[in-house]
Amino acid sequence: MKSTLQVLLCLLLSIATAKATSLKGYVYDQKTGEAIAGASVRLEQTDKAVLTGLDGSFEIKHPPAGTFTLKVSYLMYKALLKQIVILKEDNPTLKIYLSESKDKDLSEVLISGKGDGGSEKTARRIEQKSLQLVNVVSGRAIEASPDLTVANVIQRVSGISIERSSNGDGQYAIVRGMDKRYNYTLVNGVKIPSPDNKYRYVPLDIFPSELLERLEVYKTLTPNMEADAIGGVVNMVMKDAPEKLQVNANLAAGYSQMFIDRDFMAFNASDISHKSPYEINGKNYQATTSDFPKGMVDYTAKHPAPNIVGGLSIGNRYFNDKLGILLAGSYQNNYRGSNSTFYNTKVVATDKVGAIMTKDERQYSEQQKRYGAHAKLDYVFNKNHQISLYNAYVDLNSLQLRDSKSIDFTSEYFPEKGSAKLNYATRTRLTEQQIYNSTLQGSHQLIPEKLKLHWSAVYSSAKNESPDQNNINILGIRENFEDRRTFAPAIGDAYTRRWERNTEEDKAGYLDLSYNTVLAGVKAEFTAGGLYRDKQRSSFYNQYVFTSKNPGALFGRDFNKYTEIEWTLKNPAGSVDNALTYDASEKMTAGYGMVTLNTENLQVIGGLRIEHTDQGYKMLFPTAELRPIGSQIYTDYLPSLNLKYKLAEKQQLRASYFRSLNRPGFYELVPGGGLVQDDYKEKGNPDLKRATADNYDLRYELFPNGNDQLLVGAFYKNIKNPIEYSFQPDPTRPQDTYYLPGNFGNARNYGLEIDYIKFIHKFGIKANYTYTHSKITTPKTTRIRNENGNLDAIFVDQSRPLYGQSEHIGNISLLYKGGKNGFDAQLAAGYTGPRINTVSQFLDNDLWQQGFVQMDLSAEKKFKNNLSIFIKGGNLLNTPLKLFIKGTNPDNKNIATEFDGKTLIRNDYYKQTYLLGVRYKL
Repeated sequence: MKSTLQVLLCLLLSIATAKATSLKGYVYDQKTGEAIAGASVRLEQTDKAVLTGLDGSFEIKHPPAGTFTLKVSYLMYKALLKQIVILKEDNPTLKIYLSESKDKDLSEVLISGKGDGGSEKTARRIEQKSLQLVNVVSGRAIEASPDLTVANVIQRVSGISIERSSNGDGQYAIVRGMDKRYNYTLVNGVKIPSPDNKYRYVPLDIFPSELLERLEVYKTLTPNMEADAIGGVVNMVMKDAPEKLQVNANLAAGYSQMFIDRDFMAFNASDISHKSPYEINGKNYQATTSDFPKGMVDYTAKHPAPNIVGGLSIGNRYFNDKLGILLAGSYQNNYRGSNSTFYNTKVVATDKVGAIMTKDERQYSEQQKRYGAHAKLDYVFNKNHQISLYNAYVDLNSLQLRDSKSIDFTSEYFPEKGSAKLNYATRTRLTEQQIYNSTLQGSHQLIPEKLKLHWSAVYSSAKNESPDQNNINILGIRENFEDRRTFAPAIGDAYTRRWERNTEEDKAGYLDLSYNTVLAGVKAEFTAGGLYRDKQRSSFYNQYVFTSKNPGALFGRDFNKYTEIEWTLKNPAGSVDNALTYDASEKMTAGYGMVTLNTENLQVIGGLRIEHTDQGYKMLFPTAELRPIGSQIYTDYLPSLNLKYKLAEKQQLRASYFRSLNRPGFYELVPGGGLVQDDYKEKGNPDLKRATADNYDLRYELFPNGNDQLLVGAFYKNIKNPIEYSFQPDPTRPQDTYYLPGNFGNARNYGLEIDYIKFIHKFGIKANYTYTHSKITTPKTTRIRNENGNLDAIFVDQSRPLYGQSEHIGNISLLYKGGKNGFDAQLAAGYTGPRINTVSQFLDNDLWQQGFVQMDLSAEKKFKNNLSIFIKGGNLLNTPLKLFIKGTNPDNKNIATEFDGKTLIRNDYYKQTYLLGVRYKL
C-alpha cells in the first residue's frame, strides 16, 4: 500500500510540475491583430523551440525556471526579442505582436505578396476587403485537399453543389440552386468561351486544380462585371510569379477500386478517323463500308495501368524585381468508370406514374487525359506603369466505352422461367475539349494617386470534337436464367457512326478608367469603362446509319467479334441536315459607370451597366425548316448597389442589389433536327427569351483573425422568364416528344448561407450550410378519359423547385496541421440534398436525384529536404447516384424498383479512388 501511494504521489507531482513549467502564448500581427500561423518561437540558450499553430498559439513544455530571452520570428516580419521570467508555476499566457519588416518595399504597384497570393490569410483578406460578396478557396487549401480538378474543388464552397459526369467526377457548378446555365467562368478576371457542343457554360473538370493560386466565387455583381450571372461567377486566379525562385513539382500514382473489382473495357482508339467520308471526299461522295475503320468496335477487357498525376511550376523575378515569370504545367491520366442500372419508363393511359418498359445494365469505362499549361509574364516599368501577358491552354481527352444490356419487360418476359428478350448496345467515343486564352493587360497611373487606366486585349478559343462515335446494337435472349447474344438486328438503326465538332472564338477588349478624389470629406472613386466582344461559333454534325447485311447472322456461328459483322450502309451521303450543323455569332457591347464612396465606417458602391447583344444563327442544311436563319437583338439596363458597413474592427455588414441576365445558348435557339441523345430527342426553340433577375443579398461577416471567419447571409432572387428544359410534344407531330428549352413565367429563389472557419492550435474546422428554396410553375401533361371512354391529354400547372436546386447543402472539413512534425491531414465530407435531375412532360413524373453524402481524405508528410509524400482518397463511402420518381405504379410490382413509396429509375456506383505521390517544393 505504501509503495502504491508513493507511485501515485510521484505521478501527481510530475503532472503538477508539467503544468507549472509549461509556457503558453499567442503571436499576432501588430497592425491587423490577426493570428500568425507558423511563426518560430525559440527560448534562447536552450533547445526549446516550437512553431505557432493555426490560431497563432504556441506551447513550450517543461522549460527551466529563470530569466530567458524569447525570440519570435516570421518571414516578412521583424524578429522580436523579449526577456521573460519563467516561474515554477502559474506562468501567465503571453501575447506577442510582430510588425512587418521595412527591408522590402511591399507597395501595391510592385505586386506585393506574390509568394503569398495562395495563402489562407490572403483568401480571408480578399473576402473581407472585396467590393462584393465573395468566397475564396486558397491555393494552400487546394493543394492540401483531395481534389484534382476545379470542379471538385468548388464543391467545398458554401452554397454550391456540383453536377457529376458519368464517371462520378464533378463537372459543373450549381450556385445557390441556380443551374449551371446561370453562371459564367473567368480566368484571371477574363471571361472564357465554352467548348460544350450546345451550351454556354464551361465544364470545370477540364481545369487541373494545381494550376490555381486561388479560386474565387462571386455571388453579387458590381457594374464593372459582366451581368450574365444570376447564380454567380467563378474566377480561376492562376499561379503568379513569386518574389523569389520557387519550384513546385509533384508526381503521383493510384488506382480506382472499380478496376480492381472488374475489367476495364477498351477499344482500338488508334483506328479513329478524325474526319468523316463527307468531309474527306466532299458532299457528293457516296461512302461504302470500306470507308469506316473497325477499330472502334474492336473491344478488349483488361486491367488498366495505374492512374498518373504530375505537375511542375517554376517562377521567379528578375532585373531588380521588375520582370516576373511563372511557367506551370500539369498532366493527369486517369482510368474511371461506373456500374449503372437504368429503367426506362412510359406513362400509359391514365397512369399517374410511368410503367417500366426496360432495364439497362450499363458499365462505363473511361480513360481521361488532362493537360494544362500556363505562362505568366509581368513587367513593372516603374511604380506607375506595369504590363502583363498571360497564356493558358487546357485539354481534356476522354476515351469512353459504355457497354449496356437491356431487358425488355413488355414482351416475352417470364421471370419465373428465367426468360426475356435482350438487347446489347455498346457505344465508343473519343471526346476532346480544348480551351486557349491569351490576355495582354496594362495598368497605368496617369496621375499618381488620382487617375488610373486599366486595359485588356483578349483572344480566346474553345474546341470540342467527338469524331467517329460508334453505337452498335445486337439482339440477345435470356433462357433458363442464362443470357447470350443472338443475332445482329435486321431493322432499325442497328449501327451508327457520328462525327461532331464545334469551335468558339472570342476577340474582346476591356477598358476601365478610375479617378480618385475627396468630396465633402468623403473619399470617392469614379470608374467608367466598357468592353466589346465578338464571338463566333461553328458547329458540324454528320451521321451514317447501318443495318445488318445478314439479318440471320448468329453470334458464335457467323461472327464472334463485332468487327466480323457485315453491314449495309443506309445513307451513303451521310446525314448533315441537323440542328448541330450551323454558324452563329454574338456581338456584345457594354458600358458602365460606377462610384465608390468611403467613410470611416461605410462603403457604398453603386452604378449602372448597359449591355447590348446581337445574337444570331444560320443553319447550313435547313431542309424544310421554316426558320433557318434567326437573330435576337436587345439592350439591358442593369443597376446595382453594394453597401458595406463596419460594425466593429473585425465585424461588418453587407447589403446589395443587382440586376442580371441569362442569355440562351446558340444551340438552344436553333430549330429543327431533333437530335437523338442517349434516351430522348431534343431540339431548339428560336423564340426562347433571355432570363432576367433582380437579386438581393444581406450578409454579416466576422473575421477575428487572419484564418478564422463567420459569415451569415441571406439572398433572394426574382427571376423573369427563367429558362428550363422540359419534354414537350411537337406541335406539328404530336406523336413525337422532344426535350426542349422554354420560358416559364417567373420564379423565386431565396435562402440562407452560413460559413464558419475556426483553427485551434493544430486543429481546424471548415463548415458551411446553405438552405435554398425556389419555386417555378410549368405546364404538365396528364390524361383523363372523356365521356366516350377515349383518352384526352390535358395540361395542368404544377409548381416545383428549379431544376438542379437542392434545399439543403452542407460541407465540413476537419483539418490537422502538424507544424514542426510536418504532418497535415484533411477529412472532407459534403451533403447534397434531393434535387430534380430531369423535368418530365407528365404530371408528378419528374426524375429526382436522391440526397447523398460524399467523403474524401487527404494527408501529407513533409521532410526537411523540401520533399513530402501525400495520399488522396476519393468517394470513400462509395456514394451512388440514385434517381427516382415520387410515387409508384402497380404494374411495376414484379420489378424490384420500389423503395419508400418511390420508383427507382437509375442507380450508379463509382467506387473509391486512391492516389499516392511525392512533392518537391523550393
